[in-house]
Amino acid sequence: MSGPKWKAVRAAWLEEGGRRLDCNPYMSGALEARDALRRLSKTEILSDVTERIFHAGREGRTWVDDPRYGIPFMGSSDILSADLSTLPLISKKQVERNPLFKLGEAWTLITRSGTIGRMAYVRPDMAGMACSEHVLRVVPKPDRIPPGYLYAFLSSRYGVPLVVSGTYGAIIQHIEPEHIADLPVPRFESNFEQKVAQAVEAAAVERVAASQHRRAAIELLEAKIDWSDQPRPIAIAPMASSLLGRMDAFHYSPRVEAGRSALSSHRSVRLGDQVERVFEPNRGSRLKVTDPAFGVPFLSSSSVFELNPSAEYLVSRSLTPHLEGLLLSDCDVLLPRSGQLGGIIGRAVLPLPMNVGQAGSEHLVRVRCHSPSDAAYLWAVLASEPGYWALIGTAFGSSIPSLDSSLISELMVPWLSEADRQEIATLASKAVAAQNKGNELEAAAVELLEEKIRKGS
Repeated sequence: MSGPKWKAVRAAWLEEGGRRLDCNPYMSGALEARDALRRLSKTEILSDVTERIFHAGREGRTWVDDPRYGIPFMGSSDILSADLSTLPLISKKQVERNPLFKLGEAWTLITRSGTIGRMAYVRPDMAGMACSEHVLRVVPKPDRIPPGYLYAFLSSRYGVPLVVSGTYGAIIQHIEPEHIADLPVPRFESNFEQKVAQAVEAAAVERVAASQHRRAAIELLEAKIDWSDQPRPIAIAPMASSLLGRMDAFHYSPRVEAGRSALSSHRSVRLGDQVERVFEPNRGSRLKVTDPAFGVPFLSSSSVFELNPSAEYLVSRSLTPHLEGLLLSDCDVLLPRSGQLGGIIGRAVLPLPMNVGQAGSEHLVRVRCHSPSDAAYLWAVLASEPGYWALIGTAFGSSIPSLDSSLISELMVPWLSEADRQEIATLASKAVAAQNKGNELEAAAVELLEEKIRKGS
C-alpha cells in the first residue's frame, strides 16, 4: 500500500512563500527546480525568447459536420492524443473571425485548466488546426531559441513544476500567460541546444509518419472491402423477424447496418473463430504500490490513446487479483468497453512496445490474436469506419452504453487473402513502431537536457 507523502522543506522556502503551511506549494518540486536553475551560469526569462504567450479567449463554438466548412478542433485532452482523425469540426467562419484558435508549427501547447501543465509540441500535421481556449500557446522566437529545445525544457522535470506552480510555488487553478512569462529558461551552448531541438523535431517527424501509416492502413482496408461513406437515411424499417434478439433502435441504425454489411461481404469469418479469445479481465481491487520492484505500471482505458501512454500508478505484482489477465500483449487489440457513443467506446488501439507487459484497465476489452501480425490487421478492420460502426452497434445500455466480449466475438469480419492481410498489417505495424520511436526520441531529448541542468547546477 502507498504511504503518506512527506518532504522536509527549507526554512527559507517558508519565508519566500509568505509562511504558507499548506503542502501543495512545497510538494510540487517548483522550489527545487528554481534553485537548480539559479545555480546555472545563464538563464533568460520566457517572455524574452518568445514572440507571444496566449490563448484563444472564451466564446461559444459553432460545430459543423462537413469538412468543407470546418477545421479539426482539439480540446485540452486532444493535444495529447495519438490519433487526430476523429476530431470534431469547428466552423471555418468562426476561426476566421478569431484566428487565435489556429495553431502554428513548432509551438509549445500547455493545458491551462483542469489538469494543468500537460504539454505537446505542435507537429506539422497539427499546424492549422484549431485548439481550445483551455490551452496556452507558447510561440518561440526561432532566432533566439530553438523551438524544440524550448519545448524540451518546459516539459522537463524542471519546467513542468514551475509552470504548474508559478514562479513562487503557489498552486493556481488556471494558468494565464502572465503567470509563466517570467519563468527562467536555461541557456547552453548553441550546438547542445540544437542537438536537443533536433531530437524533438525528429520525434515529431516519427509521429507524423505514424499518423500517415495509420491512415494508409485503414484506407487500404476500406478499399479492399469496397467501403463507401455515402450519405445514408436517418432511419430504416427493419423486418419484424430481425427484432427477436434486440429492440434498441441504434442497433438497427443505417450506419451500423452499413458497417456490419461491409465487414461481412468479403470473405468474412466470425471474429471469435479467428483469434485466441475475446475477453474482459476480471474486476478486482487495485492495490497500489510505490516501489517499481514490487509493482506493474497500470494504464487507464483513456491513456492508451495518448501519444505517449504512461501509467498513472503501479499495482502490486503479488497482491493484485487476476493480474495475469490485466497484462498487455503485443497480440492484443484493445477496445474501451464503456462510455458515451462518439467517445472512446469501441475505438480500437494497439498497445505500443513500451507498454507491452504493463497492466491495462479491466475496462479495455482484449481481442487477443494468434500473432502480432493478425492483431495489426484486425486493428485496421476494427478501427475502420465500418468496423467502428459495427462494433458500437453491439453496445447495450441507454445511460452508459457498454460492449460485451461475447457479442464482439460474434461479429463477422473480412479475412482477406494472406497477401492483403500482410500488406495492411505492415502499415499498421509501421504506425506503432513510428509512434514508439517518436516517444523514445523525445524522452531522450528531455533526459539529455535534464542531465545537463543537473550537472550544471
